[in-house]
Amino acid sequence: MLQGCAANTSTSRAAGEPAAYQPEGSPAPLPADQRPDPIVIDVNNRDGYVRTTIAPEIYDTRAVTPQRQLTEPFDGQVRMIKHQLYQHSRDKSLENIPDNQRTMPVGQAIEMDRVNHAGGTGFESIAQTEWSPPDPTLAVGPDHIVETVNAAIAFYDKDTGNETFSVHLGTPGSPGFFEPVGADSNFVFDPKVFYDHKAERFVVIALETSGASWIDIAVSDDSDPHGIWYKYRTPSVIDVGGNDYWVDYPGFGFDDNAWYVTGNLFPLGAGSFGGQLFRVYPKGPMLNGDPVTFSDLAPDNGASLQVAQMFGPAPQCYFVSRRNSSSLRVWTINDPINNPSWQRVTVDQLSNASGPSQDANNNGGEISTLDGRIMNVHYRDGNLYAGHAIDGPPGQTVARWYHIDINGWPGSGNSPFLVQQGEITGNNGRHYFFPAIYSDKDHNVGLITSSSSPNDFASVRISGRFPSDPLGTMSEPIEIAIGDNVANGRWGDYLDIAIDPEDDKTFWIIGMYQRSFGWQTYIDSFTIELPCPADRDNNGTLDFFDISLFIAAFNAQDNSADLNSDGLWNFFDVSLYIQQYNAGCP
Repeated sequence: MLQGCAANTSTSRAAGEPAAYQPEGSPAPLPADQRPDPIVIDVNNRDGYVRTTIAPEIYDTRAVTPQRQLTEPFDGQVRMIKHQLYQHSRDKSLENIPDNQRTMPVGQAIEMDRVNHAGGTGFESIAQTEWSPPDPTLAVGPDHIVETVNAAIAFYDKDTGNETFSVHLGTPGSPGFFEPVGADSNFVFDPKVFYDHKAERFVVIALETSGASWIDIAVSDDSDPHGIWYKYRTPSVIDVGGNDYWVDYPGFGFDDNAWYVTGNLFPLGAGSFGGQLFRVYPKGPMLNGDPVTFSDLAPDNGASLQVAQMFGPAPQCYFVSRRNSSSLRVWTINDPINNPSWQRVTVDQLSNASGPSQDANNNGGEISTLDGRIMNVHYRDGNLYAGHAIDGPPGQTVARWYHIDINGWPGSGNSPFLVQQGEITGNNGRHYFFPAIYSDKDHNVGLITSSSSPNDFASVRISGRFPSDPLGTMSEPIEIAIGDNVANGRWGDYLDIAIDPEDDKTFWIIGMYQRSFGWQTYIDSFTIELPCPADRDNNGTLDFFDISLFIAAFNAQDNSADLNSDGLWNFFDVSLYIQQYNAGCP
């Protein structure tokens, strides 16, 4: 291992103290001689980085028999993920900063037509496994969808929703998806997946704590998940000052050159909360199945960072965490491949927000909505979006979202700033939680949330906005799927949203609800557009002004005028606009 150092201009702050370590159900830590070599972080220089090299294993999903191994919901005792982990906690309290004259107004959801959703397009995907919560994520490629949950993975045809491959991540699989690279335990947890449209690959991670700690990462060899994957079992026992830590609750994202994983560091033995891990995987060697040299940075502050999935020019990645009740921290990694160093800045003017409490649903169920941590981060062309669940009116949970202008930071010398913030708030005791937010090529925004009320079972709802809408507003969410049974307890930690790489317009979402057998995940798609796409000024009528706006966008080669999404502005786009115009408005 090689260790390097890099300076940064941020000031470190001590992290909160967690409870003392006690095993909670997982195996005891492996003896020192059986653990992977720890990655040693200089306790006197937490701004430095450490490099480690790991070779991959080759795995061909086409050789797995049978191809579909999750044909029925799990029928047995469902175990909680947290009960298999070493007991871990940290001080989640945030400094309370009341609203003041600098606080930006909070927008609300309002009645407006924004979501274009064709009923019947969604489909049920992975049903209850032996683990809870499911923590579903999805990735959308040109022809396929990949889903992960605790602790399984499945592939679907994008056009039909047919499941073509499904397997457990650990030993219950035959073999498990990560088993060939050393995940010889049933307990492989917190998987996440995305489709990197820049590299045209699917990328999956999962964590292991089989007496130590590993981050497993797999990369498809092309845009089809069926076939070859390059799989790396990368050690993540982090030694800080002679104390060993394991990684929990990963964030997962990408930029032009690298894939990033973040995680909370909890002690494998006695000790305090270890802060935050940043891991940088250079894409280049992993795209070819070559050994990869990844870098680890471990600031002694920050927790539960989420990593942006980056669209548009993205030479470096952004990360978001909460700083206090009314501000966020935006982080980045400078020179991530050659000489990585972390840097962060505060974004304030947020309205005061505390973490949510348990939420009611029909027949007396109480759903745990985790805490007020950030749920997902998305970036496009200088705009950063993030969301989380917070306390709203008495007894209600609301979904809060943020839009931040990066303002060229850090290269510009200017700081990011809050553009707008909004909330999805229900009536009559309705709750909204687990928000996930994304934007399309025209900077329209799509959002998914879970929802419940004392009179309704947990459901999946979607909403959206145009960039021209009043600041902070989002369309009133529409329900696209609902369960038929009561949900209780630690039922889920987050949902997910992605954009279709074929048109950069269609949002794909994965949500969940409760059935008689337990939890059930659900995949669907929608777009954000008016029922009358030729109405360019959104006034409900078609006239010369709409034609003029289209011509101006066409001449400027704006994405909104590339109607067939082929990257060209030509006769075919003009022809499509004429068809839209002649179709008129409803």
